[in-house]
Amino acid sequence: MTALTESHWLSQFERFLSAERQLSPYTVRNYLSELLRVGELLPDVSRWEEIHYQQLQGVLAKLHRQGLSPRSLSLSLSAQKQFFTFLLREGVIHSNPAKQLSAPKQAKPLPKNLDTDSVSHLLDIEVTDAITARDKAMMELFYSSGLRLAELAALDLQDMDLKQAQVRVLGKGSKERLLPVGSIAVNAINVWLSYRRQLPCQEPALFVTGKGQRLSHRGIQARLAYWGQQQVINGRVHPHKLRHSFATHMLESSGDLRAVQELLGHANLATTQIYTSLDFQHLAKVYDSAHPHAKKDKQRD
Repeated sequence: MTALTESHWLSQFERFLSAERQLSPYTVRNYLSELLRVGELLPDVSRWEEIHYQQLQGVLAKLHRQGLSPRSLSLSLSAQKQFFTFLLREGVIHSNPAKQLSAPKQAKPLPKNLDTDSVSHLLDIEVTDAITARDKAMMELFYSSGLRLAELAALDLQDMDLKQAQVRVLGKGSKERLLPVGSIAVNAINVWLSYRRQLPCQEPALFVTGKGQRLSHRGIQARLAYWGQQQVINGRVHPHKLRHSFATHMLESSGDLRAVQELLGHANLATTQIYTSLDFQHLAKVYDSAHPHAKKDKQRD
């Protein structure tokens, strides 16, 4: 036990929580447990009133590195803030070192990707009209080239070079990149274009509604969700799930992290610096040898 964990102020705080705040014994026990943990991580501090903000933030960072869950970190943060507010009220301290305290940022979990069998099932759509042809082409392009929703929605006819199997996209920060398109996606887009020519299109958008207007972000999301339900895919199907599936399957097949991140168009500065030497020919070579749909078509040849 340290001087902090043996402090009578913890007992006073316990009585305050139980009698005045009327918190449950379970909550009181958890708060005290978290404060004891903080005290044990500050063995060189003898009194709570000596603690400053940097020390408390350091404790939270240490707990984060130890793998404490976001929920537990939040509990520790709450316990510290309430305890030092109590000490301020009692006149023990003149300023609250925990007032501006914040938990370390938690990494956002990556969305779950679809396995290759699920993707194949999702894309196994029978084209019967313009809408099914369009939806199949959109999903094939999402998965083929790892596009973002905004990138696909902004595509115009001139951005597609089907003879060269390439698509030019405008990514984040208005950065252009040229991406390879798998032969299966090329075929699907060609089928869609044959239907598109029959629609009353007044603009150059690659993907349009039945009335010839550019398909909106929300419209694209709705169509993917629809096909996820129709094809009985586990979990909601959305553009980023196909983009993440593209990245995962490419990385699993090629092991070339640099090429995959270049294809994705990540804006991270360190990533950009690493991949500036990669040219399109190298990316296309990695793509042709690794992407499931590119390989599948070659096997047929």
